Amino acid sequence: MDFDGNWDARDNWEHAERYPAAAYAYASVVETPTHWFVVYMFFHARDWTNRPFFDSEHENDAEGLLLAVEKDGTPYGRVRAAITVAHGDFYSYVPLGSPWSTGGETVDGTLPMQVSPRDGRAHPVTAQEAHGHALKAYSGGSRGVVYYPAAEAGVPRGPGDRDVGYRIVDLFGPDGLWTRRADPDLLAAPGTFASDAPQGVRDGCGNGTFRCKLDAAHAPWAWDDHDDRPGRGELATDPASVVAAYFTIPEPLSRTYVSNGYRPPSRPIPAGAARSRRV
Repeated sequence: MDFDGNWDARDNWEHAERYPAAAYAYASVVETPTHWFVVYMFFHARDWTNRPFFDSEHENDAEGLLLAVEKDGTPYGRVRAAITVAHGDFYSYVPLGSPWSTGGETVDGTLPMQVSPRDGRAHPVTAQEAHGHALKAYSGGSRGVVYYPAAEAGVPRGPGDRDVGYRIVDLFGPDGLWTRRADPDLLAAPGTFASDAPQGVRDGCGNGTFRCKLDAAHAPWAWDDHDDRPGRGELATDPASVVAAYFTIPEPLSRTYVSNGYRPPSRPIPAGAARSRRV
């Protein structure tokens, strides 16, 4: 989010075309004795529309997903499910072979896994819109830029570049966002990124559309589905409870966090509540 050399979120729309679109992804890891919960957040300086007059735009956008990974004794565990963020809605997916299934929310589809040519490991595959950036599991098609995790942040050579590396930034690290959660230049309210309606720039926010929304994007600790049960931000701050509410989970699922940078260490919960199972 400091692609332009500063942490002022209100000048990002103006600066979007002046700096290379180097690819980064913010990520955080929260851990219980049984699972890792990995949140990815993808930032875009402009949320724009391709439907003039009947849609709105806003400066800054931040959407992403939660991955639930079972600790199975291997170094990287086993991906069991994903919940993605698409505007004001969450969508849930499970990869082939996962024993997780529909629970409090209906599973929306299959999370594809693909071996990366860069590291030879299987990774979940998601896709984002080019304009509004709604994120869902990849469902096919050959258009767009393809990104792979890498040590360095790449810059797409064009809209059809099929091999661009993205670098992961720790949300809890010194260059992350959590340490700046009270920065008034970055956030207009808790968990809400600041923005304005830039004027005097080509294709300024809201030009030719219904409006330019202010302070519209949210950090992971403020993501919220408009009609689902999890509270605001719990996808990041209490992911074990979210997946227990969304899915039927046959394996033991501890909700006691041994590592959670979003909240203080949790107290142990009763043993009978440490397993999530629906019959």
